[in-house]
Amino acid sequence: MKRLLFLSFILIGFSAHCQDEELTPEEIKYRDSIANLNETNAAIQKSQEAYNTGIALFKQNKYTDAIGKFSESIKADPNFTPAYYNKAIAENKAEKYKSAVKTLNILIGKKPNYSKAYFQRGIAYERLNDYLNSEKDFQKSIELDPKNPKAYYNFGTLKFLQKDYEAAIKQFTKTIELDPNNAYAYNDRGSCYRMLEKYPQAIKDYETAVRKNGNLAFVLNNIGSTKTKMKLYEDALKAFNRAISIDPKFYLAYNNRGVTQLKQGRAQDAIKDFTKCIEINPKYAPAYSNRAGAKFKNKDYKGALADANKAIQLDPTLADAYVNRGMAKEMLRDMFGACEDWHKARELGSELAKNYHSTNCSN
Repeated sequence: MKRLLFLSFILIGFSAHCQDEELTPEEIKYRDSIANLNETNAAIQKSQEAYNTGIALFKQNKYTDAIGKFSESIKADPNFTPAYYNKAIAENKAEKYKSAVKTLNILIGKKPNYSKAYFQRGIAYERLNDYLNSEKDFQKSIELDPKNPKAYYNFGTLKFLQKDYEAAIKQFTKTIELDPNNAYAYNDRGSCYRMLEKYPQAIKDYETAVRKNGNLAFVLNNIGSTKTKMKLYEDALKAFNRAISIDPKFYLAYNNRGVTQLKQGRAQDAIKDFTKCIEINPKYAPAYSNRAGAKFKNKDYKGALADANKAIQLDPTLADAYVNRGMAKEMLRDMFGACEDWHKARELGSELAKNYHSTNCSN
């Protein structure tokens, strides 16, 4: 860059004292080549300035503004590939996944062996629920850079979303081999084991995740939920308490602690936890459904009905809410309404509703 600008300075001094007709054809050609270089240098400088501004905006989490600056950088210099890459990352962050795919398509056309581009496109496809193309991109990214733990981790996440837990375990295990301190990989592998009902293995991974990073409230919540499934209720409560101490606004921990307390017969304590969960997140339907169940235990049938109604309003596909509403209606002498709710819950896959409907309702 410095050398080209130096040549430009020499040219300006020379052309100020000469006319075109005094130059030889070779000199004119030389002059024109230097002018083209100067134009190129100006474009590169403009591109770099826009790019640097984009990076600064990205660091401020101003992703839309950053995308604009990266676009300016690309317009000034269409061959500046870092601008494409960072534009795509910003687009993923801004949840503009289709745009990210388009940007990365161009980048991959320019750099077909750029593993990080496939990785980012895999993320975009995953967010678009295009699991087939996402899987292809993660595999390509791993093929090009088999030492990148992030590619294995995201591939594992994709497999988890597809409920292929055994395949996900393999990817998370590879992540851990490459990055032994990755608490998230241990947690997610633990969640795979939990889904496979291999609870001791799940707890082992969750506890390792806590040792790697003791400030992850969601890992402690997972420990509590798994301990509850193992009927180790007091251990579960300790885990939920620790999660809440780390993050007092972690509504899931309150909800799950309430479930555990309800299983122990502590309906009033459970109601307090469900209520706290709702205060933090008024749109979390399961908390209303669970509180309906707790109020039913306390023989507050009208309160149970109101909470079940709210749960169904927020999430019409929540089977447990229909079960609980049906139970409340039964106690309020609305057997027809109860059977309707249990029938709906049965359609949504509830085995408990199937039993209630088969026992109490005519076909």
